[in-house]
Amino acid sequence: MTPEVKALPSGTLVTLIDANSEYLGVATFNPHSLICGRVLSRNWKDLIDKAFLASRLNQALALRETLFSAPHYRLVHAEADGLPGVIVDRFGDVLTVQVNTAGIERLTPLLIEALVDIFSPRAIVLRNDSPVRQLEGLTLDHRLAQGELDGPVELVENGCRFVADLLEGQKTGWFFDQRDNRAFVAQLAAGKRMLDVYTYAGGFAIQGAVAGATEVTAIDRSEAALAMVSRSAELNRVHVTPRRAEAFAEMARLAEAKERFGMVVVDPPAFVKSRKDLRAGTKGYQKMARMAAQLVEPNGFLFCASCSHHMPVTDFTNAIAAGLNGAGRSGRILRAGGAGADHPVHPWLPESAYLKSLILQLD
Repeated sequence: MTPEVKALPSGTLVTLIDANSEYLGVATFNPHSLICGRVLSRNWKDLIDKAFLASRLNQALALRETLFSAPHYRLVHAEADGLPGVIVDRFGDVLTVQVNTAGIERLTPLLIEALVDIFSPRAIVLRNDSPVRQLEGLTLDHRLAQGELDGPVELVENGCRFVADLLEGQKTGWFFDQRDNRAFVAQLAAGKRMLDVYTYAGGFAIQGAVAGATEVTAIDRSEAALAMVSRSAELNRVHVTPRRAEAFAEMARLAEAKERFGMVVVDPPAFVKSRKDLRAGTKGYQKMARMAAQLVEPNGFLFCASCSHHMPVTDFTNAIAAGLNGAGRSGRILRAGGAGADHPVHPWLPESAYLKSLILQLD
Protein backbone atom coordinates (compact mmCIF):
# COMPACT_ATOMS: atom_id res chain seq x y z
CA MET A 1 0.00 0.00 0.00
CA THR A 2 1.58 3.25 -1.14
CA PRO A 3 1.91 6.29 1.15
CA GLU A 4 -0.64 8.13 -1.01
CA VAL A 5 -3.17 5.33 -0.53
CA LYS A 6 -2.47 5.09 3.20
CA ALA A 7 -3.16 8.80 3.47
CA LEU A 8 -6.73 8.46 2.17
CA PRO A 9 -9.32 9.27 4.86
CA SER A 10 -11.11 6.24 6.31
CA GLY A 11 -14.33 5.55 4.45
CA THR A 12 -13.29 7.20 1.19
CA LEU A 13 -15.14 6.01 -1.92
CA VAL A 14 -12.69 4.49 -4.41
CA THR A 15 -12.71 2.79 -7.81
CA LEU A 16 -11.18 -0.69 -7.76
CA ILE A 17 -8.83 -1.56 -10.63
CA ASP A 18 -6.89 -4.83 -10.95
CA ALA A 19 -3.32 -5.35 -12.14
CA ASN A 20 -4.56 -5.64 -15.74
CA SER A 21 -6.23 -2.22 -15.50
CA GLU A 22 -9.69 -3.78 -15.46
CA TYR A 23 -12.31 -1.82 -13.53
CA LEU A 24 -13.82 -4.00 -10.80
CA GLY A 25 -16.28 -1.66 -9.12
CA VAL A 26 -16.76 1.08 -6.56
CA ALA A 27 -16.00 0.49 -2.90
CA THR A 28 -15.46 2.14 0.45
CA PHE A 29 -11.83 2.15 1.57
CA ASN A 30 -10.26 2.11 5.01
CA PRO A 31 -6.45 1.87 5.13
CA HIS A 32 -6.56 1.13 8.86
CA SER A 33 -8.88 -1.91 8.74
CA LEU A 34 -8.09 -5.59 8.18
CA ILE A 35 -10.67 -5.43 5.38
CA CYS A 36 -9.55 -2.34 3.51
CA GLY A 37 -12.08 -2.39 0.68
CA ARG A 38 -15.79 -3.19 0.71
CA VAL A 39 -17.53 -3.30 -2.66
CA LEU A 40 -20.78 -1.38 -2.98
CA SER A 41 -21.29 -1.94 -6.71
CA ARG A 42 -19.53 -3.88 -9.45
CA ASN A 43 -20.41 -1.06 -11.83
CA TRP A 44 -17.57 1.37 -11.21
CA LYS A 45 -19.56 4.20 -12.78
CA ASP A 46 -22.32 4.03 -10.15
CA LEU A 47 -22.79 7.21 -8.15
CA ILE A 48 -23.06 6.34 -4.45
CA ASP A 49 -25.72 8.79 -3.32
CA LYS A 50 -29.10 8.74 -1.61
CA ALA A 51 -30.76 7.31 -4.73
CA PHE A 52 -28.27 4.44 -4.79
CA LEU A 53 -28.89 3.66 -1.11
CA ALA A 54 -32.65 3.90 -1.64
CA SER A 55 -32.48 1.39 -4.51
CA ARG A 56 -30.70 -1.11 -2.26
CA LEU A 57 -33.20 -0.52 0.54
CA ASN A 58 -36.15 -1.02 -1.80
CA GLN A 59 -34.64 -4.24 -3.11
CA ALA A 60 -34.22 -5.52 0.44
CA LEU A 61 -37.77 -4.45 1.29
CA ALA A 62 -39.22 -6.30 -1.70
CA LEU A 63 -37.57 -9.53 -0.56
CA ARG A 64 -38.82 -9.19 3.03
CA GLU A 65 -42.35 -8.43 1.88
CA THR A 66 -42.21 -11.64 -0.14
CA LEU A 67 -41.03 -13.58 2.91
CA PHE A 68 -43.18 -12.08 5.67
CA SER A 69 -46.70 -10.75 6.07
CA ALA A 70 -45.90 -8.55 9.10
CA PRO A 71 -43.33 -5.69 9.02
CA HIS A 72 -41.11 -7.18 11.72
CA TYR A 73 -37.81 -8.54 10.42
CA ARG A 74 -34.19 -7.80 9.58
CA LEU A 75 -34.53 -5.42 6.68
CA VAL A 76 -30.85 -5.17 5.69
CA HIS A 77 -28.20 -7.79 6.41
CA ALA A 78 -24.97 -6.19 5.25
CA GLU A 79 -23.15 -7.66 2.22
CA ALA A 80 -25.93 -10.04 1.22
CA ASP A 81 -28.23 -7.05 0.72
CA GLY A 82 -25.61 -5.02 -1.10
CA LEU A 83 -24.82 -2.71 1.81
CA PRO A 84 -21.68 -3.98 3.56
CA GLY A 85 -21.43 -2.71 7.11
CA VAL A 86 -25.16 -1.96 7.44
CA ILE A 87 -27.68 -3.74 9.66
CA VAL A 88 -31.29 -2.52 9.76
CA ASP A 89 -34.01 -4.18 11.83
CA ARG A 90 -37.65 -3.22 11.35
CA PHE A 91 -40.22 -3.10 14.14
CA GLY A 92 -43.26 -1.83 12.26
CA ASP A 93 -42.87 1.93 12.17
CA VAL A 94 -39.59 1.94 14.14
CA LEU A 95 -36.17 1.08 12.71
CA THR A 96 -32.87 0.25 14.37
CA VAL A 97 -29.69 0.87 12.38
CA GLN A 98 -26.22 -0.45 13.08
CA VAL A 99 -23.29 0.92 11.06
CA ASN A 100 -20.07 -1.08 11.32
CA THR A 101 -17.72 0.37 8.69
CA ALA A 102 -16.03 3.73 8.17
CA GLY A 103 -17.45 3.94 4.65
CA ILE A 104 -21.06 3.66 5.73
CA GLU A 105 -20.36 5.96 8.68
CA ARG A 106 -19.65 8.73 6.16
CA LEU A 107 -22.83 7.80 4.28
CA THR A 108 -25.05 7.57 7.37
CA PRO A 109 -26.82 10.93 6.87
CA LEU A 110 -27.84 9.86 3.36
CA LEU A 111 -28.87 6.42 4.64
CA ILE A 112 -31.11 7.99 7.29
CA GLU A 113 -32.68 10.28 4.67
CA ALA A 114 -33.37 7.31 2.39
CA LEU A 115 -34.97 5.36 5.24
CA VAL A 116 -37.18 8.31 6.11
CA ASP A 117 -38.25 8.74 2.47
CA ILE A 118 -39.19 5.07 2.05
CA PHE A 119 -40.66 4.17 5.46
CA SER A 120 -41.70 7.45 7.14
CA PRO A 121 -40.75 5.83 10.45
CA ARG A 122 -41.93 7.03 13.83
CA ALA A 123 -38.35 6.68 15.05
CA ILE A 124 -34.89 5.54 13.95
CA VAL A 125 -32.47 4.31 16.61
CA LEU A 126 -28.73 4.20 15.86
CA ARG A 127 -27.25 1.19 17.67
CA ASN A 128 -23.62 1.90 16.87
CA ASP A 129 -22.31 0.25 20.02
CA SER A 130 -20.88 -2.93 18.48
CA PRO A 131 -17.21 -3.54 19.39
CA VAL A 132 -16.51 -4.32 15.70
CA ARG A 133 -16.68 -0.55 15.05
CA GLN A 134 -13.44 -0.12 16.97
CA LEU A 135 -11.68 -2.30 14.37
CA GLU A 136 -12.68 0.36 11.83
CA GLY A 137 -11.39 3.18 14.01
CA LEU A 138 -14.92 4.29 14.88
CA THR A 139 -16.27 5.43 18.22
CA LEU A 140 -19.22 3.75 19.91
CA ASP A 141 -22.54 5.55 19.71
CA HIS A 142 -26.10 4.75 20.74
CA ARG A 143 -28.80 7.35 20.20
CA LEU A 144 -32.14 8.28 18.76
CA ALA A 145 -31.37 9.57 15.27
CA GLN A 146 -34.89 10.43 14.13
CA GLY A 147 -38.34 10.89 15.66
CA GLU A 148 -39.46 10.04 19.17
CA LEU A 149 -39.49 6.86 21.23
CA ASP A 150 -40.80 6.75 24.78
CA GLY A 151 -40.21 3.10 25.70
CA PRO A 152 -40.15 -0.48 24.42
CA VAL A 153 -41.87 -1.23 21.12
CA GLU A 154 -44.11 -4.14 20.15
CA LEU A 155 -43.35 -6.70 17.48
CA VAL A 156 -45.01 -9.83 16.12
CA GLU A 157 -43.16 -13.08 15.46
CA ASN A 158 -44.78 -16.38 14.46
CA GLY A 159 -48.14 -14.97 15.50
CA CYS A 160 -46.98 -14.02 19.01
CA ARG A 161 -46.65 -10.52 20.46
CA PHE A 162 -43.48 -9.28 22.13
CA VAL A 163 -41.91 -6.13 23.48
CA ALA A 164 -38.36 -5.09 22.64
CA ASP A 165 -36.26 -2.35 24.22
CA LEU A 166 -34.48 -0.64 21.34
CA LEU A 167 -32.84 2.02 23.47
CA GLU A 168 -31.43 -0.10 26.30
CA GLY A 169 -31.65 -3.72 25.11
CA GLN A 170 -28.99 -5.94 23.56
CA LYS A 171 -27.70 -5.61 19.99
CA THR A 172 -30.47 -4.16 17.79
CA GLY A 173 -33.15 -4.96 20.36
CA TRP A 174 -34.41 -8.34 19.16
CA PHE A 175 -32.90 -11.48 17.67
CA PHE A 176 -34.93 -12.04 14.53
CA ASP A 177 -32.40 -14.66 13.40
CA GLN A 178 -33.98 -17.34 15.62
CA ARG A 179 -37.48 -16.96 14.16
CA ASP A 180 -37.60 -20.37 12.39
CA ASN A 181 -35.91 -22.17 15.27
CA ARG A 182 -38.42 -20.72 17.73
CA ALA A 183 -41.32 -21.99 15.66
CA PHE A 184 -39.85 -25.50 15.52
CA VAL A 185 -39.05 -25.55 19.24
CA ALA A 186 -42.55 -24.31 20.12
CA GLN A 187 -44.05 -27.18 18.16
CA LEU A 188 -41.98 -29.68 20.16
CA ALA A 189 -42.74 -27.98 23.49
CA ALA A 190 -46.51 -28.51 23.28
CA GLY A 191 -47.72 -30.60 26.21
CA LYS A 192 -44.33 -30.54 27.99
CA ARG A 193 -42.50 -28.68 30.73
CA MET A 194 -40.14 -26.18 29.15
CA LEU A 195 -36.97 -24.50 30.38
CA ASP A 196 -35.56 -21.51 28.46
CA VAL A 197 -32.04 -20.59 29.62
CA TYR A 198 -30.54 -17.25 28.51
CA THR A 199 -34.09 -16.26 27.64
CA TYR A 200 -33.37 -12.51 27.13
CA ALA A 201 -36.79 -11.15 25.99
CA GLY A 202 -38.46 -14.57 26.05
CA GLY A 203 -38.62 -15.41 22.35
CA PHE A 204 -38.50 -19.17 22.87
CA ALA A 205 -40.34 -19.19 26.20
CA ILE A 206 -43.38 -17.21 25.08
CA GLN A 207 -43.81 -19.13 21.84
CA GLY A 208 -43.52 -22.41 23.71
CA ALA A 209 -46.22 -21.29 26.15
CA VAL A 210 -48.51 -20.16 23.34
CA ALA A 211 -48.00 -23.53 21.60
CA GLY A 212 -49.23 -25.35 24.69
CA ALA A 213 -46.26 -26.09 26.96
CA THR A 214 -47.68 -27.12 30.32
CA GLU A 215 -45.16 -25.07 32.31
CA VAL A 216 -42.47 -22.62 31.16
CA THR A 217 -39.55 -21.29 33.18
CA ALA A 218 -37.41 -18.51 31.69
CA ILE A 219 -33.90 -17.92 33.08
CA ASP A 220 -31.83 -14.76 32.65
CA ARG A 221 -29.52 -12.68 34.81
CA SER A 222 -31.05 -9.39 33.62
CA GLU A 223 -34.00 -8.03 35.57
CA ALA A 224 -34.85 -5.72 32.67
CA ALA A 225 -34.96 -8.64 30.25
CA LEU A 226 -37.22 -10.64 32.55
CA ALA A 227 -39.57 -7.66 32.83
CA MET A 228 -39.98 -7.82 29.04
CA VAL A 229 -40.72 -11.55 29.32
CA SER A 230 -43.48 -10.83 31.83
CA ARG A 231 -44.94 -8.08 29.66
CA SER A 232 -44.93 -10.32 26.59
CA ALA A 233 -46.60 -13.11 28.57
CA GLU A 234 -49.38 -10.68 29.46
CA LEU A 235 -49.78 -9.64 25.81
CA ASN A 236 -50.19 -13.29 24.78
CA ARG A 237 -52.29 -14.26 27.82
CA VAL A 238 -49.97 -17.08 28.85
CA HIS A 239 -48.08 -17.84 32.04
CA VAL A 240 -44.28 -17.92 32.10
CA THR A 241 -42.22 -18.05 35.28
CA PRO A 242 -39.28 -15.61 34.99
CA ARG A 243 -36.31 -16.42 37.20
CA ARG A 244 -33.27 -14.22 37.67
CA ALA A 245 -30.17 -16.41 37.91
CA GLU A 246 -26.80 -17.22 36.36
CA ALA A 247 -27.28 -19.91 33.72
CA PHE A 248 -24.72 -22.50 34.82
CA ALA A 249 -25.48 -22.09 38.53
CA GLU A 250 -29.21 -22.44 37.94
CA MET A 251 -28.81 -25.51 35.72
CA ALA A 252 -26.66 -27.10 38.42
CA ARG A 253 -29.30 -26.32 41.05
CA LEU A 254 -32.08 -27.78 38.92
CA ALA A 255 -30.06 -30.93 38.28
CA GLU A 256 -29.39 -31.32 42.01
CA ALA A 257 -33.13 -30.98 42.62
CA LYS A 258 -33.70 -33.66 39.95
CA GLU A 259 -35.89 -31.36 37.87
CA ARG A 260 -36.61 -32.64 34.36
CA PHE A 261 -38.14 -30.93 31.33
CA GLY A 262 -39.51 -32.13 28.03
CA MET A 263 -37.98 -29.13 26.21
CA VAL A 264 -34.75 -27.37 27.23
CA VAL A 265 -33.42 -24.36 25.34
CA VAL A 266 -29.89 -22.97 25.76
CA ASP A 267 -29.26 -19.98 23.48
CA PRO A 268 -26.38 -18.06 25.07
CA PRO A 269 -24.49 -14.91 24.13
CA ALA A 270 -21.32 -15.52 22.14
CA PHE A 271 -18.79 -17.65 24.02
CA VAL A 272 -16.20 -17.14 21.24
CA LYS A 273 -15.80 -13.42 20.55
CA SER A 274 -12.45 -13.78 18.78
CA ARG A 275 -10.22 -16.56 17.49
CA LYS A 276 -8.20 -16.54 20.68
CA ASP A 277 -11.35 -17.49 22.61
CA LEU A 278 -11.99 -20.64 20.55
CA ARG A 279 -10.53 -23.17 22.97
CA ALA A 280 -12.18 -21.72 26.07
CA GLY A 281 -15.45 -21.12 24.21
CA THR A 282 -15.54 -24.68 22.94
CA LYS A 283 -15.21 -25.92 26.50
CA GLY A 284 -18.01 -23.54 27.46
CA TYR A 285 -20.40 -24.98 24.87
CA GLN A 286 -19.45 -28.48 25.92
CA LYS A 287 -20.20 -27.70 29.57
CA MET A 288 -23.45 -25.96 28.59
CA ALA A 289 -24.63 -29.02 26.65
CA ARG A 290 -23.64 -31.39 29.46
CA MET A 291 -25.54 -29.43 32.09
CA ALA A 292 -28.58 -28.87 29.88
CA ALA A 293 -28.74 -32.53 28.84
CA GLN A 294 -28.98 -33.57 32.47
CA LEU A 295 -32.26 -31.64 32.68
CA VAL A 296 -33.95 -33.28 29.67
CA GLU A 297 -36.41 -36.07 30.43
CA PRO A 298 -36.15 -39.35 28.45
CA ASN A 299 -37.34 -38.78 24.86
CA GLY A 300 -37.38 -35.04 25.55
CA PHE A 301 -35.80 -32.34 23.39
CA LEU A 302 -32.75 -30.10 23.64
CA PHE A 303 -32.06 -26.97 21.60
CA CYS A 304 -28.51 -25.57 21.62
CA ALA A 305 -27.30 -22.53 19.70
CA SER A 306 -24.18 -20.48 19.13
CA CYS A 307 -24.10 -16.96 17.70
CA SER A 308 -20.28 -16.94 17.76
CA HIS A 309 -18.96 -15.96 14.33
CA HIS A 310 -15.57 -17.51 15.15
CA MET A 311 -17.04 -20.88 16.21
CA PRO A 312 -16.90 -23.30 13.24
CA VAL A 313 -20.07 -25.35 12.84
CA THR A 314 -18.14 -28.64 13.03
CA ASP A 315 -16.46 -27.59 16.28
CA PHE A 316 -19.83 -26.54 17.70
CA THR A 317 -21.44 -29.86 16.77
CA ASN A 318 -18.51 -31.77 18.29
CA ALA A 319 -18.72 -29.70 21.49
CA ILE A 320 -22.42 -30.49 21.89
CA ALA A 321 -21.78 -34.19 21.23
CA ALA A 322 -19.02 -34.20 23.85
CA GLY A 323 -21.36 -32.52 26.31
CA LEU A 324 -24.03 -35.14 25.76
CA ASN A 325 -21.45 -37.87 26.29
CA GLY A 326 -20.35 -36.20 29.50
CA ALA A 327 -23.95 -36.27 30.71
CA GLY A 328 -24.29 -39.93 29.81
CA ARG A 329 -26.93 -39.14 27.22
CA SER A 330 -27.39 -40.10 23.60
CA GLY A 331 -30.01 -39.29 21.01
CA ARG A 332 -30.42 -37.92 17.53
CA ILE A 333 -30.15 -34.59 15.75
CA LEU A 334 -33.53 -33.61 14.33
CA ARG A 335 -32.46 -30.35 12.79
CA ALA A 336 -29.25 -28.41 12.27
CA GLY A 337 -29.97 -24.84 11.31
CA GLY A 338 -28.85 -21.26 11.06
CA ALA A 339 -30.49 -17.87 10.81
CA GLY A 340 -33.81 -17.16 9.12
CA ALA A 341 -34.28 -15.99 5.54
CA ASP A 342 -34.14 -12.32 6.53
CA HIS A 343 -30.46 -12.95 7.38
CA PRO A 344 -29.24 -13.97 3.91
CA VAL A 345 -25.62 -14.93 3.27
CA HIS A 346 -23.55 -13.58 0.40
CA PRO A 347 -22.41 -16.56 -1.72
CA TRP A 348 -18.81 -15.30 -1.60
CA LEU A 349 -18.90 -14.86 2.18
CA PRO A 350 -20.07 -18.20 3.60
CA GLU A 351 -18.12 -17.47 6.78
CA SER A 352 -20.64 -14.72 7.57
CA ALA A 353 -23.22 -17.41 8.41
CA TYR A 354 -22.59 -16.90 12.11
CA LEU A 355 -25.59 -18.65 13.73
CA LYS A 356 -25.58 -22.39 14.18
CA SER A 357 -28.04 -24.53 16.13
CA LEU A 358 -28.98 -28.11 16.88
CA ILE A 359 -32.31 -29.57 17.95
CA LEU A 360 -31.96 -33.04 19.42
CA GLN A 361 -34.16 -35.70 20.95
CA LEU A 362 -32.39 -37.43 23.85
CA ASP A 363 -32.84 -41.02 24.92
